[in-house]
Amino acid sequence: MAVDGDRPVGSHTPTSGGLARAALPYADAAASEVVQVYVGNSRGWAMPDGDPAQDVAFRDGCAERGLRAYIHASLLVNLGSPTAATVERSAATLAHALRRGRAIGAEAVVFHAGSAVDDGYADTAMRQVRESLLPLLDAADAAGGPMLLVEPSAGGGRSLASRVEHLEPYLAVVDWHPRMGVCFDTCHAFAAGHDVAAPGGMTATLDALVAAVGADRLRLVHANDSRDGCGSTRDRHETIGAGMIGAAAFVELMAHPATAGVPVVVETPSEKHVGHAADIATLRRLADGPAGLATVRHASSGV
Repeated sequence: MAVDGDRPVGSHTPTSGGLARAALPYADAAASEVVQVYVGNSRGWAMPDGDPAQDVAFRDGCAERGLRAYIHASLLVNLGSPTAATVERSAATLAHALRRGRAIGAEAVVFHAGSAVDDGYADTAMRQVRESLLPLLDAADAAGGPMLLVEPSAGGGRSLASRVEHLEPYLAVVDWHPRMGVCFDTCHAFAAGHDVAAPGGMTATLDALVAAVGADRLRLVHANDSRDGCGSTRDRHETIGAGMIGAAAFVELMAHPATAGVPVVVETPSEKHVGHAADIATLRRLADGPAGLATVRHASSGV
């Protein structure tokens, strides 16, 4: 279990077959300290009630293990859409995720910043963000439930927030609500043009994030390498150290003051093959600094 100042590490965790039945053994096998889950179809609008017995078992199992839990909302959520039905469904999906978060003991719900889609729609899109999020944030504040964490996108498509400096107007539009935080995704940042692969690049990007929103808004990190180059606007994750970002950048990530005590979740393709245990172990080694980096490089060389 992580101590104060450490970065607890875990992964996005499968739930097929039952929230507790699937997620807890997976977390155990990966030696996770954090779990992130979907509570509905990741690419659909379904809002299932969940199984109360599984909810209790998951919540109790996380407490027993010291696991910190997070929810990722449906990838369809777009509060900036020019289509009214999409905005309504997006707000309803976030409300559902917040309810489910209270039931399972999740600390926060992650959602993508969204896109204005059409030229000239950005101002209206940001008004929609305000009108949709403020009631949800106020309700979460009153209920003591999970926070909402906005995750900048990989860029392109008239995104409302992709680069970290875009987070300042995004949070300002909801009056810097205390229940609103940020989830920083390394692959998204790289795709959006932050050269986190360059020496000092990850540090500079996190410095810029703190300058934009302050030191206390970063509440979750998605640590993902990238299959594509800087500025590609393509969100294709790769195993830690095996992509275009490279292992050294994650040493900077795990050492930056802004990430102290902030949970780190991997969403790499490893889940589909052998599980996330290796990615989690790699990040923990990289948290040891240059010595850890040397160990990771030695292991990857097969020597």
